[in-house]
Amino acid sequence: MTADEIKEKWRASPHCPGVYLMKNDSGGIIYVGKAKDLKRRLANYFAPSRATLENSKTRALIAAIEDFDYYELRNDSEALILEQKLIKDYRPHYNVQMRDDKRYYMLRASIQDKLPRMSLVRLKKEDGARYIGPFVHGGALKETVEWLNHRFKLRSCSARHPGEKEYLHCHDDIIRQCSAPCVGRISEEDYREQFDAAIGLLEGRNRKEHLDDLSAEMMAASDAMEFEQAAKLRDIRENIIKTLEPARRFTRKTGDLPGTLRPSEDLEELGQALGMAPPVIMECFDISNLSDNHIVASMVRFSNGRPDNKAYRRYRIKGVDGQNDFASMLEVIRRRYSRILHESSSLHKKPHDMDNYSWLLELSAAGQAPITVPSLVVVDGGKGQLNIAYEVLKDFGLEKMPLVGLAKRDEELYRPGISEPLILERNSGALKLLQRLRDEAHRFANNYNELLVRKRVKESRLDAYPGMTEKRKIQLLQAFRSLPNLRSKSAAEIAEIAGISRPWAEKFWLWLQEL
Repeated sequence: MTADEIKEKWRASPHCPGVYLMKNDSGGIIYVGKAKDLKRRLANYFAPSRATLENSKTRALIAAIEDFDYYELRNDSEALILEQKLIKDYRPHYNVQMRDDKRYYMLRASIQDKLPRMSLVRLKKEDGARYIGPFVHGGALKETVEWLNHRFKLRSCSARHPGEKEYLHCHDDIIRQCSAPCVGRISEEDYREQFDAAIGLLEGRNRKEHLDDLSAEMMAASDAMEFEQAAKLRDIRENIIKTLEPARRFTRKTGDLPGTLRPSEDLEELGQALGMAPPVIMECFDISNLSDNHIVASMVRFSNGRPDNKAYRRYRIKGVDGQNDFASMLEVIRRRYSRILHESSSLHKKPHDMDNYSWLLELSAAGQAPITVPSLVVVDGGKGQLNIAYEVLKDFGLEKMPLVGLAKRDEELYRPGISEPLILERNSGALKLLQRLRDEAHRFANNYNELLVRKRVKESRLDAYPGMTEKRKIQLLQAFRSLPNLRSKSAAEIAEIAGISRPWAEKFWLWLQEL
């Protein structure tokens, strides 16, 4: 390929995670790399900065590139796994790292043993054990397994068949980290039930329940001003999320590698499946709730089959008590499209003989709409969420706006007024496009929820005291550790802290007693 052709190919590359392969003039693979953002990473090769060209190896690589290919992936974890596989397959000349036989961790569950245990291995064997993985984030996996052993009181000793002899040298039971099935403190059946529950989490079962429990414990610790415990629970929760981040395994066959996506073709295919023109602009909504205190929603927009990040929106649900996905979906759909109608109406007058959606389309086509109306709206969920969204749109006179619901379990597509779902081929570009849209909405909502949780952990009830400064709050917490402990101290003890006067301490002590 000519230099201009290569640059044109680079400019058409997407902003998404992936793996790229650099080729020489004979078509051989000379370098494999991964990127969180393909287009930006490839710019280092096809629009290099002066600093980049100072590296002699990079200059030699760039000079040898005659073509390249890339694979779009769902997340950075998949990119890590595929990069490692391709480097081991092709042994590219310019790759130095990962040329050894190092593999990602897998979890080995010795289910063939009377008292099974978990261990981390890099190589799968035919030994009757159950293997789960690979897991890209080794550190997060180790911390997660340690937490699982403690949470479910599983044995961590290396003996295959532990008994009273091994128990004499074991301290886990003393510090309440093991249920001691080796000496009959718990029956083998009960122990195996606990073990299966722990393994189930690593396989993705009951993930939400465990994360919700950790969130509730974290909030309780935060409210009690036990900030160390709250931070520890936050770290555990984040490690579990990181460990369970979905990543496909890629075998040695090249046929199962995800090929370069073609947004234009996918849009065309989706339009045909829905009996409409290709939906150039799509908006997708998702609800995320970790507790009653943090219920949020996201709206992501794809333009021409690609993420339009500047148009993303996030919402804190305000008018819903408790965790109610239907009511939350109703609120976010109403807020989004009432705003579009309001901003359009403030600039233009709608003709009497035209429905709202046709009017918004006309304004968008003429470039006069403050917010371009979507060609298709997607809600994350089945019939329930779809019906809620449709009723809201109908209230706003937008019932003609194309709307679908994508159910997670079987990836079924629901449409208003049609009872039977539309089943798209699993490998179809149309379904993959919708999945990318839905997954992006899910990611964006979860990130916002995580942000609010981190802020909550940092918050303190001490902030409510008039004139409380960040420095003084930190001094109080470092000295007395928790709010109950602080409340039990006298004003004189509080005044012993450097920089706190006796009159201030006395007023503050009186305020504490009223909490």
